Amino acid sequence: MDRTPALVSVDWLIRHRHDPDVRLLDASFYLPNQNRDARAEYLQRHLPGAVFFDVDEIADRSSELPHMLPSPEQFGQQVGSLGIDNADRVVVYDADRFLASARAWWMFRAMGHHEVMVLDGGLSAWTAAGQPLDSGEVAVEPRRFVARYQPELVRSLEQVRATLDGRREQILDARSAGRFYGRDPEPRAGLRAGHIPGSANLPFGDLVDTDGRMKPNDQLAMSFDGAGVDLRLPMTATCGSGVSAAVLALAAYQLGKDDLAVYDGSWTEWGGREDVPVVTE
Repeated sequence: MDRTPALVSVDWLIRHRHDPDVRLLDASFYLPNQNRDARAEYLQRHLPGAVFFDVDEIADRSSELPHMLPSPEQFGQQVGSLGIDNADRVVVYDADRFLASARAWWMFRAMGHHEVMVLDGGLSAWTAAGQPLDSGEVAVEPRRFVARYQPELVRSLEQVRATLDGRREQILDARSAGRFYGRDPEPRAGLRAGHIPGSANLPFGDLVDTDGRMKPNDQLAMSFDGAGVDLRLPMTATCGSGVSAAVLALAAYQLGKDDLAVYDGSWTEWGGREDVPVVTE
């Protein structure tokens, strides 16, 4: 069986968007300090046939942490309501440099669905190619989706704490250098400044080109190497709340690493607690 690519181009989507097994999702998401409403923007303009994938709704609503991964049962029910079944090829896009199309991509993989891809360049690449947009809701027929949780792609706080000796697993932080070193404020209030001891910093924006597309593989490899991590070894990605960390997982997948895990609670969980260590150096 061929390995499903992580990314598809606008040209690919033009050729395949009417295929009966292709399902298109708009997973746009914005940080609290961006003051933008992703759902409202979706209703104003989206790719034809795209359904909105809300990472704040397809989430564990019982958790105090934002957009935590839901149970397989909940994920299956909500994804099925978007008109997706286990035989479909899912293409996800967003309007903000892989936030949160990469998160949706990782969620599908964490729930056992590997026929999922991200539109490289997202909404801006589609519009730059002169392709049409629609507005309003898209009516879909609910389908049956069975989720099969893949725990090896997800990390909890306790699992990350167990890696602090630096020998079990590398930790790679996707936040900006200013946030990583505690110089810049977090977009969410009440969090300590700094990073997980022993973690390395690779801001997710360093992996994205100026046109909003993922950088070529040779440049991605240089970025990972420059951060001091070895893609041949176990690795967990973290960020502010588990969204941009998935961009690192997407880029690593591009380089052949299928098993980069995401710390779901990320800094919102770690930085919000007093019983775990934090450093700023």
